[in-house]
Amino acid sequence: MRILLVVNSLASSVTARGRVVIHKALSADHQVDLAETSRRGHATRLAQGAATQGYDAVVCLGGDGTLNETANGLARTDTALAVLPGGSTNVFARSLGLPNDPIEATGALVEALGRDSIESVGLGSVNDRYFLFHVGVGFDAAVVAQVERRAALKRYAGHPLFIFAAFDTWLRHYDRSTPRFAVHHDDGRVVDDAYFAIVLNNNPYTYIGNRPFNVAPDATLDRPLASVVIRTLSFGPFLGVVASALGTGGRFRKHRLVDYTVDERELKVSGYGPIPYQVDGDYLGDTEVLAFRHEPDALRLVRP
Repeated sequence: MRILLVVNSLASSVTARGRVVIHKALSADHQVDLAETSRRGHATRLAQGAATQGYDAVVCLGGDGTLNETANGLARTDTALAVLPGGSTNVFARSLGLPNDPIEATGALVEALGRDSIESVGLGSVNDRYFLFHVGVGFDAAVVAQVERRAALKRYAGHPLFIFAAFDTWLRHYDRSTPRFAVHHDDGRVVDDAYFAIVLNNNPYTYIGNRPFNVAPDATLDRPLASVVIRTLSFGPFLGVVASALGTGGRFRKHRLVDYTVDERELKVSGYGPIPYQVDGDYLGDTEVLAFRHEPDALRLVRP
């Protein structure tokens, strides 16, 4: 295979030694070129170039944000995406069953490439941007924004930084006094008192250490989107809702303050003013309308 290895050298788990080892392992059986990202959006342009030049696959070594950019460059092309974990959480790579260590994961990826284990999978899209596993609207996007303001700490603090940012956001950086937006489902239902929503193309939502945060086990790469809408940010009820998702998530999905919907081909979020949103873990700013669609067979993916 002809492969482009796209590397975000600033990602939390990427080291110079690891990059050399991974490049050498992939090059044993394939023709591999290496490109490093240098700015936001660069991975998309590198992936688009690889598809135009006829590469068989792009291997992305970076965090979930770099992976999202790469997927956006490869969607609706014949070039496959292959995933290696290089960030602090690596939600999508781990959801595929890859080890969280990039060098260990390379062994599994080499085996998958050797079997030509490639299949077409569905993606979600929001305002015409593709996402691999989820979009967060409202509270969790505000948390991601606070984490990104402390980007220098993210490489070293990891999950503790997210936990600190969640409490800090709840206390000081997110208006909990009134609902922030409405969610319009494709069956005509409207949830008009939403504080926080997640639209998922895959499960889990994230990981706390090694523990998956299971909010939507019905979300898989081969069926339409699932949505979770949380209708409170009062401390006691909200903490109970969150805690229930650390197990199987069954109580979470049945909670009276949670609206859980599966197999949605389209849905829309309408804000009561600007609302923050994040895509696959990257904060993208504030907006008043988010239009979601399921995009079947949008991406060729190397499956371990």
